[in-house]
Amino acid sequence: MITFDVESTSRGTAARLGRLKTRRGAFPTPLFMPVGTQATVKMLDKDEAMHASEGLILANTYHLWLQPGEHIVKAHGGLHRFMRWEGALLTDSGGYQVFSLSAQRRIEEEGVHFRHHRSGEKLFLSPEQSIAIQEALGADIIMSFDECPPFDATYAYMKESVERTVRWARRGKQAKRSDQALFGIVQGGPFEDLRTYSLEALMETGFPGYAVGGLSVGESKEAMFAVLDALHPKLPFDKPRYLMGVGTPEYLLESIDRGMDLFDCVHPTRLARHGAAYTETGRVNIKSKRYEMSSEPLDAHCDCKVCRHYTRAYLRHLLKAEETLGKRLISYHNLYFLKRLMRRARAAIEKGTFPAFKTAFLEGYKS
Repeated sequence: MITFDVESTSRGTAARLGRLKTRRGAFPTPLFMPVGTQATVKMLDKDEAMHASEGLILANTYHLWLQPGEHIVKAHGGLHRFMRWEGALLTDSGGYQVFSLSAQRRIEEEGVHFRHHRSGEKLFLSPEQSIAIQEALGADIIMSFDECPPFDATYAYMKESVERTVRWARRGKQAKRSDQALFGIVQGGPFEDLRTYSLEALMETGFPGYAVGGLSVGESKEAMFAVLDALHPKLPFDKPRYLMGVGTPEYLLESIDRGMDLFDCVHPTRLARHGAAYTETGRVNIKSKRYEMSSEPLDAHCDCKVCRHYTRAYLRHLLKAEETLGKRLISYHNLYFLKRLMRRARAAIEKGTFPAFKTAFLEGYKS
């Protein structure tokens, strides 16, 4: 299981400095978790992933269920031993694929019927099966099976979906046999009453942590922040709060301001594979011809191995030459940038200067 302590709060905001303790170490919050969908953080080996994170990363239940199969992972001693990861792991439930594979699935009370996203093979996933797969994978934190409805779904559909997700969460908790920490997921789209109902029903069921789902799926930032503004006073103060799928610098700081503790997103490594990098002054496209003669580091403010050893011109060359190393180096940098940003945010919360830190960073950062 886990424990969570709030060590400090930020005057004038809902930002919190906390410590999440798992069976594989303690982790400071706010914290960004790199995504290791297929039991690997894309482009990085395990040592690079460890150095570019605080040691807590995420893996994807749906994809590992299909390849190599949870029974194979279990036979190799679980996900930690299989991927030789010495830190902690969180697995999602497969519920996001209910959203992302919407053209290939049918939702029923019992669960979700899928078509394999590549082969077309018929698949079925229920709350109980999701828990069983995650137990076989052996992550430290696991997630309740949920539906992530489109943010613009009708109120009637959203209400039906939320009520079903609550029932699924209860079924998943009842099915769990392990000592893994199972988080509930708050859904409800933009509707405050449905978000409140979802949260209260999950709190009544009882979970060691609560995630906020159904955001960062195409809605405006104003709509997203309105949901967080409504939720953070109602979320349990003494439980970790996980905002799913959020990972840009500006969204991270705004969400920390609104009381969120944990984050994950594929954005940093996906951007890197297309040549985009985070810097203190904003996102840059390193493929641009303007960097052809640049002897500057990727980010003069960053102390990661990429910024200490390589120039923008060299990184541009690697990308233009389609050398994998370029994507690897920028993937590492982007994750390290967010690790460093989270450390700076935590330091500001502890010092009581988080509002000023957030304002100064966002004024200088051009997305």
